[in-house]
Amino acid sequence: MRSLLLAIFLVQTISAQTSVTDEIVAFWVEAERQVSEGDFVAYAASFHKEAILVNGINSSSMPIQTALKGWKQGFEDTKNGNMSASVHFKYSEWAFGETTAHLTGIFLYTWGMLNEPSQEVYIHFEALLTRSNEKWQMLMEYQKSLTTREEWEKLRPIQEAFIDRP
Repeated sequence: MRSLLLAIFLVQTISAQTSVTDEIVAFWVEAERQVSEGDFVAYAASFHKEAILVNGINSSSMPIQTALKGWKQGFEDTKNGNMSASVHFKYSEWAFGETTAHLTGIFLYTWGMLNEPSQEVYIHFEALLTRSNEKWQMLMEYQKSLTTREEWEKLRPIQEAFIDRP
């Protein structure tokens, strides 16, 4: 009987982890879409209302609402076709719970105004997410430091990163 209860518990735990993992993957895939399509409303909604951006590159911290005000024009330019933008994420570490998630990795942000060469930047980052009312939102985005394409190449995209969880 004890073995049966343990087996049921393990199946439920694995099933819950798979569901959370699928939701986290969907969160980041959606973030990539929001940036590439210039969907500012959806992108802003992906942050908790009291979220914080920590910028290790210039040693600053601010409410995400302040950062979003500065990013809004880029989203509008992208949506209107005056600019192209994309973001892609790769991960080195993660920890998930039923309602919380912490991820560490690198993101590649690429942008360019119409008829101008694109620019790209690789940034080490950490993200802290919470789920409430069946919706994941970011509580903190920590843009730690600039990095290189070589470091980026060592990591895997989110769709692959969680296949072989540590």
